[in-house]
Formats: sequence, structure tokens, C-alpha cells
Amino acid sequence: MVKIQNIAVLTSGGDAPGMNACVRAVVRAAIYHGIGAYGVIDGFNGLIKNQFKKLDYHDVSNIIQRGGTILGTARCPDFLHKKERKKAFINLQALKIDALIIIGGDGSFKGASIFSHEFDLPIIGIPATIDNDITGTDYTIGFDTALNTIIDAVDKIRDTASSHHRVFLVEVMGNNSGILALNAAAASGAEEVFMPERNEDLQKFEEKLRRALAANKSSIIIVAEGDQIGGAKEVFAYLKDKNLSDKVRVAVLGHMQRGGSPSFLDRLNATLFGEQAVVELLQGNTNLYIGMHNNKVIASDINHTQVKSPPKNMDYLKIIRKLSVY
Repeated sequence: MVKIQNIAVLTSGGDAPGMNACVRAVVRAAIYHGIGAYGVIDGFNGLIKNQFKKLDYHDVSNIIQRGGTILGTARCPDFLHKKERKKAFINLQALKIDALIIIGGDGSFKGASIFSHEFDLPIIGIPATIDNDITGTDYTIGFDTALNTIIDAVDKIRDTASSHHRVFLVEVMGNNSGILALNAAAASGAEEVFMPERNEDLQKFEEKLRRALAANKSSIIIVAEGDQIGGAKEVFAYLKDKNLSDKVRVAVLGHMQRGGSPSFLDRLNATLFGEQAVVELLQGNTNLYIGMHNNKVIASDINHTQVKSPPKNMDYLKIIRKLSVY
């Protein structure tokens, strides 16, 4: 195994349930192998501003069940500049930190890869985003918890929709990805889904909605915030122009989708990913990210995440429409 004295771990980008479980796994795996562990405060900003915290066994006790991230996270435009990345490397050198683990999304991985090549610093990425849109892995940390949060909210909204024979446009997160919306729609029994990856056939949607309203039936429509029409409010405005909005209501779930105690699946996968990241570094590997394929933990070239693949499970659309009988 490669000799590493200290590793640092940071969380970057949007927070995702399970990040704390992953931090815990990284720190305790490092301690098991006799390596020092540092947490970087507020993502790449902490690297530049020299905000590190030495973490021991007890620092990561009782965090596996907590949402968010104890390390904090933030966007960091300054990291785009080589001068600022140089500051970050000097700060790592001062603490004799030999390797870096980044828990975040593809944007974070891109910055980390550039940083690694510039300064010959071993790095491993761990995918954490509720959108589950990282190429090459079937699963990202936070996805399952976010889905459960959405489904719980939709179940409650459906009670009101059914009681008043209304149509609810439920907006979920997903600026550039409709994977969350698609999976939530399939699992919650929604009648339709709007997502950025496809052009909406608005005429067919209008016809379907008219039939539902004529039959005095309730409906749930899941809308990704980055849909080509816009979010749920924009879809509502479109329906209003068509005189179809009288019994239509909007529910925007917002940032509640990011929060909450992580599910079993997010805790388990975060733990597996964090431990494997430390193992990869000790084996002398770098510029990899940890993922899941066919229920097995894998390590792949981190640059592959920059090549976008088709959205996962688009065949769910057929199921949603087949089971929506209006």
C-alpha cells in the first residue's frame, strides 16, 4: 500500500442526505489504517481559506443519521482560478495532507480533477446529489431519501386532491435533470410527468387533462423545475391561457427535498463509498470516483462523469402512461 500520512475530506455543491454518513466512513476508515483525517470546512472555499479541522473517531459519532453535512458546503467560483488553487495546495502541504476525497457532483469532480493534475495530488470522488445524474454510476448519495420525501409529500397532497377532485402540479427539484421527477412520478402513481429531457406533447396533455376534469377525477402531475416549459407555475400559466386552470393547484416542494434523515439505502451506500475511497487511495489509485453498478461498488475514471449519458430509466414513461387511464 502507498504511504499516506493524512487525507482531507470535503463536501461540495448541493447538500444531500447521506453526506454525513460518508464523512463518517472516510474518517473511521482512515483511522483504521493509521492515517490522519481532516475535514475541510465549506467545500473548496475551505481549501483556499485554510479552514481545516482535524477529525478523530468521536468527531464523527452520532452523525450517520443526520441530514445535511457537518462540514458545510458551498459553491466556489474562486476555485476556477489557478492562483486560488495554488493557495489551496500550499495549505494542504502545510498540514502534510497527501490526498483528498471529494463528496459532491460532476462539477465538483471536474474541479478536483484539474487540481489533481496541476499539483500531482491523489484525489477520489464520491457522487452525492439528489438528482442521481452522474454518468457511470447507477446510484448517487441522497437520491433515495429525496425520493422518499417527495413520495411522502405527494401522498399527503393526493388526499386533498382526491377530496376536492382537483389536479395538483407538484414541482420537484431538477434544473437540468428529470430523473428525480421521473422516478417520483412512477412510484407515486402520478398521471403525468414533465421533465427537461424531452419535448412535451402539450396537445395530448390538454386532451388528457380535459378528460380527467370532465370525469371529475383528481390527478397528480409531477413537474421538474427545469422542464422546457418552466416549473409548475409556468405549466399552470399555460393551462390558465387554455381555460383549464379552475381546478388546478400548484405545490412547490422546494428545498425540503434536500433535508431529512438519510434512508437505509443512502446510509449504506454512503458508508460503502466512503470506505472504498480510502482503500483506493491506499492502493495508489487516483482520479477515480466511487460508484455502484449492478449492486456492486466500483471505481471509475473521474473524467467519465463529464460525458453525459441518456437519463436513467426513461422507459418508466411508458409505465406511467400505461397505468394512467384517462
